[in-house]
Parts: sequence; structure tokens; C-alpha cells
Amino acid sequence: MSSLTLAKAKEILSKHTTEAHLFTHAAAVSAAMGAMAEHFGEDKEHWEAIGYLHDVDYEKYPDEHCHHVRELLADEGVEEADIRAIISHGWGITTEEAEPLSAIEKSLYTVDELTGIVQAYALMRPEKMDGMELKSFKKKFKDKKFAAKCSRETIKKGFEMLGMEPGDVMQCCIEGMQAHKEELGF
Repeated sequence: MSSLTLAKAKEILSKHTTEAHLFTHAAAVSAAMGAMAEHFGEDKEHWEAIGYLHDVDYEKYPDEHCHHVRELLADEGVEEADIRAIISHGWGITTEEAEPLSAIEKSLYTVDELTGIVQAYALMRPEKMDGMELKSFKKKFKDKKFAAKCSRETIKKGFEMLGMEPGDVMQCCIEGMQAHKEELGF
């Protein structure tokens, strides 16, 4: 059992982050990770905490993202496995240090970018997250001009790593974010 709780993750992130959009992104990834934990029958709060804390070094070190995670978290008593999980979401993007190997690492790698597309789609819908359906989301996902900054290549690599149907991961992401729509501002 990991010592990292969602409350602890929120406390740590607030020491290193000030920008509102980064807290919203942290909450979105946390929500999606909770849904992925349920899919895998894992500890939901632990996965949510990892998701919430995944960009801990981003605001201070945007050009060296994932390279300062260990120094920021080791002093907080965060376990090495959790530090590795957080670093792994930057594998092949900002770092070569930690290839995603476990279900939690592969999930974080995948949903980090995927939540951005879900969020962008929710923002353009009058009903936001309510009633968002997989079929209509998939159309937006296929449109490379929509939420263009979110890497479809990374997300698709994540689907392959997870060995899951893309629609199943998308559904987890949507449902997780729907469950936290107030916190996400929807």
C-alpha cells in the first residue's frame, strides 16, 4: 500500500504550482486515473494521487519536464515506485528514463494527453461533460485539427501499451471526468 494519498498529492502540488490551468489538468488526469484504477481493480485513490501529481515539475521546469520530479518528491517521502510512475509519463517525449511498464504507468502515459481532448470537447459542448458519448468523442479524436496540441501519436502508443481497445480507455477517461465535472469546472 502506498503512502501517497490524494490529499498529500494536492498539498505537494500546491507547493510547486500556481497556474489555475495546471490544477485543472491535474484534476482531469486524476479523475481519469481513478477510472482506470477501477478498470484494473487497483487502489483508486492511489492512482488518483499519481494522476494529480504527475506534472509536479512542469511549471518550474517546462523545458526539463520530468527531469526534476525525483528531487521535488524524494524530500516529501514519496516512494520510489510512485516517483518512477510519474516520470514514466514523459517517456520518449521529455525523458528516456522510465519506460511505462506497469498498468499505472501505462495508464498515466495514455490519459495525460487524452484528458486534454476530452476537456476541449467538453468546453465546446453546451452541456459540457453531461451526456458525452463515446461515438461522438471518437469523431473529435479522429479530427487532428481539433485539440491539435494533444498528441494522438502518444495516446495511440498508450492504447497499444495497455493492450486495451481505444474506446475502452476513452470511456474510462470520459466517465472519470464526468464523475468530477464540478471540480473540473464543467
